[in-house]
Amino acid sequence: MAKTPKKPAAAFFDVDNTLVRGSTSYQFAKAAYRRKFFPRKDFVAFAWHQIVFLSKGETDHMLSAIKDRALELVKGRSYKEMKDLVALVYDENIKAKVWPETARLAQQHIEAGREVWIITAAPQEMGEEIAKRLGLTGALGTVLTHTGDLLTGEIKGKPLHGKEKAKAIRKLAKDRGFSLKKSFAYSDSHNDLPMLTLVGHPVAVNPDKLLKIYAKSAGWKIYDFKRKELRPTKKAIKKEIKIGKKG
Repeated sequence: MAKTPKKPAAAFFDVDNTLVRGSTSYQFAKAAYRRKFFPRKDFVAFAWHQIVFLSKGETDHMLSAIKDRALELVKGRSYKEMKDLVALVYDENIKAKVWPETARLAQQHIEAGREVWIITAAPQEMGEEIAKRLGLTGALGTVLTHTGDLLTGEIKGKPLHGKEKAKAIRKLAKDRGFSLKKSFAYSDSHNDLPMLTLVGHPVAVNPDKLLKIYAKSAGWKIYDFKRKELRPTKKAIKKEIKIGKKG
């Protein structure tokens, strides 16, 4: 009897404070403000959220506020114009904020033969741009709706956050034949516990307080690239990436 082919593993990466330092929504807002897309008072609000995000990590209230303001920002704008701006934002604001250690982890998963997907609450176009620039497989994010070439200021379904990330990964795994038990997930936030607990190899990266407590109790790997003593060595990363390589 022929053996059933083994399912491949994949790796899933959150973006904000995991792959990129800070909030990508804020970086988009900063670039939009420079191009006079919205008034100064809205930029000040984004800046405040960025400070809170860097110091305390994400909260549902903060993410909701960022989402609402971002949607107000793009409402009535050209979809193509928005996509073009996303590419500029990467070059001008995001590229320098990519955590090199997390990017290295992602790229080594690619080298190990796994698909690597960005899973983000940011607009899917932002995730796709980052994935393209880093040579990753693809991205899932919050879907902005548009009529023709005009953005409506609304989203399709729910923001890709919390439990919605886990739902999206389950569907992706079913569609592409991944083994979630063999797969990896990386995040900084306790809000991503549904995603992290879904896979066999969860990793806390630059974790907030609640995620750090959970990760320690669960015996998960913890990487804090903000603290030199908690950064993994290249040897340790290569060893981690080899886990399940034959599966």
